Amino acid sequence: MHISEGVLSPAVLAGGAGLAVLGTAMGLKKMDYEAIPRVAILSAAFFVASLIHVPVGPVGLHLVLNGLMGLLLGWAAVPAILIALFLQALLFQFGGLTVLGANTVIMALPAVVCFYLFRPLLRRPNPASAIGAFACGFTAILLSGLLVAAFLMGTGQAFVKVAQLAVLAHIPVMFIEGVITLFIFLFLKKVRPEMLEGIYA
Repeated sequence: MHISEGVLSPAVLAGGAGLAVLGTAMGLKKMDYEAIPRVAILSAAFFVASLIHVPVGPVGLHLVLNGLMGLLLGWAAVPAILIALFLQALLFQFGGLTVLGANTVIMALPAVVCFYLFRPLLRRPNPASAIGAFACGFTAILLSGLLVAAFLMGTGQAFVKVAQLAVLAHIPVMFIEGVITLFIFLFLKKVRPEMLEGIYA
């Protein structure tokens, strides 16, 4: 879901950068000192997972784990994703520095939205919490795909077909991310419930 440099218009780039700055400021403000190790681990997991790309036409498919990051971090997912994307752009030229803000919004905003959207379900006992965990992973990718489409379409009508493909191509990833988020949530709930403290705060 990385948008490459030279694709988006200056206005869209500026809007993405502004939203990324606001989201990062909010994430840093809400992040407790004790949460820094958890943020670092999940940022590293995001960095590694999204390095492996499967090309589908003009779109590269990869795991994102933004639903899981939203579930575990809330607003702190924004700076965690920003750091990982910055390092990917710097070290591997994935995305790019000019589109860093837009790519951060594409992957981090759905994480925060899903945290608040599904937190009531996640607080309940199984099977409701399990359904919430799957929905968190699934919906985060869906929203990210829609944001990619919105950014591309905001740049020009020439990208309409690519935007449609970006959403359709990620449908299998939605289910995969939903299942991964579900299993990790159930595992943590059983062996490391303190990792889920943000859900109950």
